[in-house]
Formats: sequence, C-alpha cells, structure tokens
Amino acid sequence: MKVAIPAETHAGEKRVAIVPESVKRLAAKKVSLAVEAGAGARSQYADDDYRGLGATVEATADALFQDADVVVRLRVPSIDDVARLREGSALIAPIYPLVRHDLVRALAARKITAIAVDSIPRTTVAQMMDVLSSQATCAGYYAVIAAATRLPRFFPMLITAAGTIAPAKVLVLGAGVAGLQAIGTARRLGAVVEGYDVRKVVKEQIESLGAKFVDVDTGEDAQTAGGYAREVSDEAKKKQAEVLARHVAKSDVVITTALIPGKRAPVLVTEAMVKAMKPGSVVIDLAAEQEGNCELTEPGVIAVKHGVTIMGELDLPSQVAMHASQMYSRNMEKLLFHVSHDGALKIDLTEEITKGAVITHGGEVVHAKVKELL
Repeated sequence: MKVAIPAETHAGEKRVAIVPESVKRLAAKKVSLAVEAGAGARSQYADDDYRGLGATVEATADALFQDADVVVRLRVPSIDDVARLREGSALIAPIYPLVRHDLVRALAARKITAIAVDSIPRTTVAQMMDVLSSQATCAGYYAVIAAATRLPRFFPMLITAAGTIAPAKVLVLGAGVAGLQAIGTARRLGAVVEGYDVRKVVKEQIESLGAKFVDVDTGEDAQTAGGYAREVSDEAKKKQAEVLARHVAKSDVVITTALIPGKRAPVLVTEAMVKAMKPGSVVIDLAAEQEGNCELTEPGVIAVKHGVTIMGELDLPSQVAMHASQMYSRNMEKLLFHVSHDGALKIDLTEEITKGAVITHGGEVVHAKVKELL
C-alpha cells in the first residue's frame, strides 16, 4: 500500500501529516511512503530525512497522487483537492462531514474511501488515533504561551526587592483536552487558575491540576454519552452568564475552548464581559474556527477591543509544528494499521472505529448520520 503525504497548502500551516520517524514502522507493516518535496520543511523535517529512512520524495503533488493508494492530510481538503485524487483511492483527513456536505458529495462522486479523522469514535482503543485530542493538546499549551507574551505583567508571583508581585489570574472555559492542557500550563507558569465546564464530571480533573472549579448551579449536566458537551437550555445559559461575568471581570487572561460537534461554538464571553475586564487583559479564543466563544472574536484576527487583546488565531497547533506533526503522525500510524491488513487497505464497516470514521466508500455515503443529513 502506497501512502502519499502532500505539502499542506492552507495559509500559515507549518505541520506535516507524517514525520520521518514513522517511515520505518509503516514499512514494517508493508506500507510505503511518498512525500511531496518540502512537505516537512516548515516543521523542521527535511526531504533527506524521509529519503534516509526509505520514503520517496516527489517533486509535485500531482505526481504524488498518481500512484497513491491512500492520501493523508491534516487540513480539510478543498473540492479542487478532491478532483486531483485518483478515482477509487482513499483519503484520510479532517472532513467535518456533518457540515461539509459539498465535500462529502464530491468524495462520493470520485469513489473515494474517505476516512474522517474528526469522526473517529471516542473509545479506549481509538485514543491512539485521536487527532482531535493530540492537536488540542498543542493548542491548549500554546494558548497559554501566546497569552503570556501579550499580557503586560508576569504570570507567577514574584517576591523581589521592589516588593511582591501578585500572580496573574487565568480563567479557562471548557475542560476538554485543550482546556485541561491550558490549565496545567498556566499553573506551571505560576498563575492562579480557575476552570469551568458544563460537564460536572470534569470538576475533579480541573482540581487535580491545582485549579479552582467554577461551579454554576444550572441543574443540568451537559455531557453526552460520547463524552462531548451538548448545548444547555436557555435558562441554564442565563445562570451561566451571570456567574461567568463575575469571574471574567477579575481575570487577566481568559482562554475559551468550548465546542459543540457540528454546531456553532457557544458564546460564553459577551461584549459586556469584555468591557468589564481590566485594560491589558487577554482573551484567547480556541473556538475561533467555529465562530468563537467570545462575542467579539474575529476568526483569524488578533484585535484590541475595549482595551482587551482578543486572539482569534485559527491554527495554534501549527505554532508548535514539530511536536504537533509528530503527534499527528503517530495517530496516523495507528489508524493506518487499523484499516489495513498485510499491506492492503481493508475496510470493515461492521467494526466500530471504521464504521464511525468512514464517510464515503465505493461511490456511496456509508456513514449513517451523514447519509441521513444529506
């Protein structure tokens, strides 16, 4: 089975889907790797690093796709990207099929076996393939670093000859993988940290990292059976806003990470809350790709509004491209091993992980939920 790794063309993207260290492990399973020239350069992986471990390097993406059985990407492909794939080949990439119906139809029309890495079920076995978690780890870490560079004060408490400097106060909204990583990183930098999530089960996790749990008594626990958060009622939103307004106002940094699969990110920080923050405070919105948790977030833009810096950057994992690529690559190894046997792609739609991640196969939409939406 020949796996192709094209250079990512999304503006500002520095990551690569598979790094050189994976080449030998893939080869041991009869999986060969071909890489587009320069694909790993921005994450510090040279073409010679791939060649030295047995991968081939192609000059262009078109040459790469010509013989590829499977193409692996880490950004959502465009319709034009799909048109360049060899008909009947396979694609492993983020697809967001619940909302990108145009992309799903294009994949089915090309008879592409499309495996959506964003649709991999949350099971114990699938943890090793969970790219959302691995990249959220990178985003949560870098969000704190980005906040620290923009905040006009120290994070830790300092006792100096000039007097005692009080620590920064950080509020993290959403305690999934990104939120918990942000909490842990902010604590390591010496900040006083609070965390909030609509799922009550994460209280212990937040406190285990040395942060205080912000308790909002809404009478609802918004955790789904799959472990994700669901949207709460209007009454719960009102109570939530009242409590969060007080905590946002006293925070130097607010990091928001709340997402609802297939929907617009919930607005947790209103313009009124931003106005109440101290001048020089920082809001890092990790939900910017889904329109943001802050009412004033502009996706892709860093702006100062009411004296508060609001970051709506769209690709924080790319800022730590070397390790983000390494983590994604290890996820891809496990996924490729899972959907192949003896060096050939093997799609078993009765198996839980495959059934949950495969969107199109043999010219048809085979994912039940996506098929229903279409």
